Amino acid sequence: MKSYEVIKASMEEPGVKAVAATLKVSPALVYKWCEPPAVDGDMDNSGAKNPLDRVKEMYTVTKDIRLVRWLCNQAGGFFVANPAAPEGKKDFDRNIFNETRGMVREYSQLLDEITAALDNDPGIDSNEAVAIRQRWENLKSMVERFVIRCERGHYR
Repeated sequence: MKSYEVIKASMEEPGVKAVAATLKVSPALVYKWCEPPAVDGDMDNSGAKNPLDRVKEMYTVTKDIRLVRWLCNQAGGFFVANPAAPEGKKDFDRNIFNETRGMVREYSQLLDEITAALDNDPGIDSNEAVAIRQRWENLKSMVERFVIRCERGHYR
């Protein structure tokens, strides 16, 4: 789906006016977000650059996955990158070893973050919680990619 199609579909339940009022923008702008973007010389497409396209551009410029992870977290989930295409058959044994070793390393680093946070004082402050969250997100992503590869038969 295109970004404007996603936005248009998401407006069905609350309605454009309700969304516009909540965001403190005009309904006309929200309607523009629901249209295809304006293309050079094509007056039929008059949509405005929508928030989804802007977030995508922010990620493209920064390459900071935290933007995507934060958004996914706000929706009650988490981001997992698509696994890379499988390599040649002889690389499978090496790759499965590298991936499992990487997961164990990431888990160890998570435990190190927790231990370091508790060594400083009896509690975990907000900055330490952020570091722990980052390690946890990395670990979840690694394990999910591994499971997806297993399900796709990459390690046969």
